[in-house]
Amino acid sequence: MMNDKDVKEYHKMIDKLNKQQKELDASYKQSLANKQERMTNVKGLKKSNKYRYMSGQRYEHHGSRTYDFGAGKLPSVTTILGLTKDQSFIKEWQKKVGHEKAEQIKNHSSKRGTSMHKFLESYVTGVGYDDLSPIGTEAKPMSQKIIEVGFAPVEEYYGSEVMLHYPGLYAGSTDLVCLHNGKETIVDFKQSNRPKKEEWIEDYYMQIAMYAMAHDYVYGSQIKQGVIMVCTPDLYYQEFKTEGASLRAWKHKALKRIDMYNELMHDEKERTTPMKAEEFEN
Repeated sequence: MMNDKDVKEYHKMIDKLNKQQKELDASYKQSLANKQERMTNVKGLKKSNKYRYMSGQRYEHHGSRTYDFGAGKLPSVTTILGLTKDQSFIKEWQKKVGHEKAEQIKNHSSKRGTSMHKFLESYVTGVGYDDLSPIGTEAKPMSQKIIEVGFAPVEEYYGSEVMLHYPGLYAGSTDLVCLHNGKETIVDFKQSNRPKKEEWIEDYYMQIAMYAMAHDYVYGSQIKQGVIMVCTPDLYYQEFKTEGASLRAWKHKALKRIDMYNELMHDEKERTTPMKAEEFEN
């Protein structure tokens, strides 16, 4: 049986343990807060001014996007690829889940992707940003995962959200141009509801290839690599790379898609151009 002295010692020990636990809890919370701060508004990536990027005007018209760098409007990379890709899989999926549900999923994913990109852009440039909305709280951990894993090999960056164009052909905005593992690289950020298989992302590779061709043509660079960084809402991170012969092959495939787009636009123009009176006389 405990005497009064033992009881006092026991209570002193309990008080000491409680104090230690509170200190540990406070330390853990501060550690989490510090990590969150590092991930969202740290100093940013090291900036290099090797390339002086020009900006164009961007236009949206009935779901189509164009850019103007002073010599006429150019179709966007995403517009070209969107109009020339096989839509059968998307149509089958819409039929399976229902049109209304498909639109909800698409709109939610689009908003989450926009928020994720804002978090990543703010990290790269060192500008503070936060989004406390439900979409933001979903996108923030995804951006932190990309920062933690995907940005580790990035030594410096040349531009974030860079407008690029290939005169007379196309234009677009790439997420990041950087030095990645010693190679000048085009980086694209993607969010996905589920992990991607490589055969599903051919258009991502062509998008990277088109940005690389535009960058090399206008700025005299030698982009050696494309990196696609993908994260799902449950924080599953994937990375897809293309370089060397693989990147050259994607460039050739992208050029074929550009030809397809131009043919489509030519056919559309012919269908919508009014016939002249003399054409009826021949």
